[in-house]
Amino acid sequence: MAKRIALQEAVDKIHDGMTIMMGGFLGVGSAHQLIDALVAKGVKDLTIISNDTAYPDQAHGKLVANHQVKKVIATHIGTNPETIAQKNSGELEVELVPQGTLAECIRAAGAGLGGVLTPTGLGTIVAEGKQVVNVDGKDYLLEKPVRADVALIGASVVDESGNCVYLGTTQNFNPMMATAADLVIVEAEKVVPTGQISPEAVHTPNIFVDFIYEKK
Repeated sequence: MAKRIALQEAVDKIHDGMTIMMGGFLGVGSAHQLIDALVAKGVKDLTIISNDTAYPDQAHGKLVANHQVKKVIATHIGTNPETIAQKNSGELEVELVPQGTLAECIRAAGAGLGGVLTPTGLGTIVAEGKQVVNVDGKDYLLEKPVRADVALIGASVVDESGNCVYLGTTQNFNPMMATAADLVIVEAEKVVPTGQISPEAVHTPNIFVDFIYEKK
């Protein structure tokens, strides 16, 4: 199946109310052009799962600033004053998750696991409403897998079959998110013929990628 699609085709697959994973860290490794197109489309009531909410004028922070997001699941929001303001006003629901826990819960979803046992958050508000499991005399929180309808991934080099390489810190959250969504759209800095990426260099195998948009 041909995986390359145009920007508008990619955006047409995303609708109001969807849960979307946004790869990257503070916009580094994010699918910037896809996100900008979502801002222009005006899709709303989104739930965003990401490490952070970037900045008001960058990456998925623009969606928050444009009041298109109803809920954020993230590790931190401090770099985006819009997220904080909307949370304080009650317009935006924010669920803060420890960074390692968020990464592991996404990985667990991609691996088909039932959850993650972690001591992080025990005895704090993080533990409220969650199951505590005792293993060999030590308590752990059961954190459930985290999945999404769509993952928007930013990759450095992608071949035409969908194998992805992330250079430097653009790898943050992208590989695991690509395994944990029903639909995975990759925004590629560069697309090369299949076979040009060495197998040992592949970070995300093509089996996880549904569509590829090459940046213009």
